[in-house]
Amino acid sequence: MRPGEFEFDHVGIAVASLNESSGFYQALGLAVGPKETVASEKVQVQMFDLQNRCRVELLEPTSPESTVARFLQKRGPGIHHICLRVTDIRATLKRLKAAGVRLIHDEPFRGAHDCEVAFVHPSSTGGVLIELSQPNA
Repeated sequence: MRPGEFEFDHVGIAVASLNESSGFYQALGLAVGPKETVASEKVQVQMFDLQNRCRVELLEPTSPESTVARFLQKRGPGIHHICLRVTDIRATLKRLKAAGVRLIHDEPFRGAHDCEVAFVHPSSTGGVLIELSQPNA
């Protein structure tokens, strides 16, 4: 991937319970990743790998104050965000900010799977929460 290029990384799906929701993805035969807690976001996540380096990420809130818990209360289970893999997250955020794109995070933070991540506000993306992720930063 050259600088400035993006790859689809995963779709994040908000669920009330990883244990109850993972059965479908296991029945599909997707490779099951380990569960991981992201304390800063108050969620527990589990990835399911597809053969094309894309993944499905299930997100279970660990606190009623988490954004995923509020999402579930307002909308119920379903697609929470899509994630684009980037090669230079800081440069991407700077470019987006200069273009007037509304960001939720001006600076990346450590997310699941030891990635640097930041989110773009849905008001700038046609209503879709977009996560930007730089692996192994």
